[in-house]
Amino acid sequence: MALSQDITCDVLVIGSGAGGLSTAVTAKKHGLDVVVIEKDDVFGGTTAFSGGVLWIPGNGRAQTDARESRDRAKEYLKSETGNFFQDDMIEAFLDTGPKMLDWFENETEVRFVPTMYPDYHPTAPGGVDVGRSVLAAPFDSSELGPELKRLRPPLSTITFVGMMFNSSNADLKHFFKATKSITSALYVAKRLGIHAVELARYGRGVQVTSGNALAARLARSCFKLGIPIHTGTPAESLIREGEAVTGAVVKGANGPVRISARRGVVLACGGFPHDRARTTEAYPHLKRGGEHLSPVPAANTGDGIKLAETAGAQMEIRYPSAAAWMPVSKVPNGKGGFTAFPHLLDRYKPGIIAVLKNGKRFCNEAESYHDVGAAMIAACDGEKETAAWLIADKETMGKYGLGYAKPAPLPLGPLLKNGYLKKGETLAALAQACGIDAAALEATVAEYNRGAANGRDEQFGRGETAFNRYLADPEVKPNPCVGPVAKGPFYAVKLVMGDLGTFDGLKTTVQGQVLDADEQPISGLYAVGNDRASIMGGNYPGAGITLGPIMTFGFITGRHLAEAA
Repeated sequence: MALSQDITCDVLVIGSGAGGLSTAVTAKKHGLDVVVIEKDDVFGGTTAFSGGVLWIPGNGRAQTDARESRDRAKEYLKSETGNFFQDDMIEAFLDTGPKMLDWFENETEVRFVPTMYPDYHPTAPGGVDVGRSVLAAPFDSSELGPELKRLRPPLSTITFVGMMFNSSNADLKHFFKATKSITSALYVAKRLGIHAVELARYGRGVQVTSGNALAARLARSCFKLGIPIHTGTPAESLIREGEAVTGAVVKGANGPVRISARRGVVLACGGFPHDRARTTEAYPHLKRGGEHLSPVPAANTGDGIKLAETAGAQMEIRYPSAAAWMPVSKVPNGKGGFTAFPHLLDRYKPGIIAVLKNGKRFCNEAESYHDVGAAMIAACDGEKETAAWLIADKETMGKYGLGYAKPAPLPLGPLLKNGYLKKGETLAALAQACGIDAAALEATVAEYNRGAANGRDEQFGRGETAFNRYLADPEVKPNPCVGPVAKGPFYAVKLVMGDLGTFDGLKTTVQGQVLDADEQPISGLYAVGNDRASIMGGNYPGAGITLGPIMTFGFITGRHLAEAA
């Protein structure tokens, strides 16, 4: 799909995640000629790896918390963003977000379903227990036809033999109970049978969910509108006439190709999670010589930001957390390297705790991945290595698994052999295998177990909020998040730091115009997605606070380009 000759369009979008594709679809539906280029050989960007959740207050779809109102949503964002609260951006987001959802459902292939996600900090001023997040509806990606082969597959470490799980966790509940319930066993057998047919026919699973469904739906909308997505086509430089950006030179099939854009160039390159120089500047754990393993696409190397800087933009690291932190574990890939496993579900389960190498807990493990990551970074201040260990006993391991290690009856032997999973008949033996202070670990577990016997986390209050409980085990009483770490053998998985994308980015107007060093708009240059600074100020208030604003401001930018035309 690489280009072989110079072309002209109204709008050139560089990047094919939700930011780029939502902008492209909006601009096209408003009458503009749009071209999308993508550096990678597949489209979908980080979106295709994501949970596919959008945080949109007042969306009218979810079961709304009785306390919900626009004023409360604004109060919550003021509380969460602190000194980085931007009134004009927040007003635009709150006004436009619900309209964006309606427009995409009415005008495109994109569909959403409600979720029961609480805000991540529901007890903060303006926080609610349910109502602000929606989810991309599942999609049969075979509808992409021959373009299916160019859809980015989901992250391999969170699939089962390539099969995606329903984001409502209904699938997971059946898989966890497959050996204990006839109903669940039949459900799992049916799902595996359907998946086997898909693999035989398409070479991949086609019943996609989460962010893969959102990416597929947006791409399907592009193709139906006649918007080309040229993959394997990185942008090499911007074309400028005077101070205005009028297009880009891209890598074509036979050499450089010029794409002229009458109305604007939109940067949607996914931020800078794999720009080693910039992340070393921005990430505290890398500054002190630690490790970072990001599961987002390797092609997200900060290209959009670098292009903008050549046109006069000035990128600065401002936010206390420059990225959405995600504790990950390193799964050996059999080729001498590692694949990141994001710890999205296990930390909430009763009987699983996290400790540092000093053997001590450092946070409420059932808080959001970002909060746990931030706590891990802070707790390891002064150390070269930023790392922790998730600990579970035999019963908990068999029931829930731990990281990439699946629950019973799936075998643990291969993961013990390759070193991903550590095991000890006693806590002291486990500590020795992991390099943890053994006496401190034994004391930590004893202290935790005293409260856990009665469903209490006396140190960090785990399970006291609706969000803590949302991904826990409702069958465990009285606290679905808390259970003892009691009977050996004991198991551990090492956590290091990763991310779900960067928060810091280019300064823009509300409409997405990139600002120069004097904070004036650069004519013809726009930024969306993670190339644009997050309105959340480096915090993570709820499920979908990345994709919600991304699609909202993509919609705003697309309409602005059409109005300017």
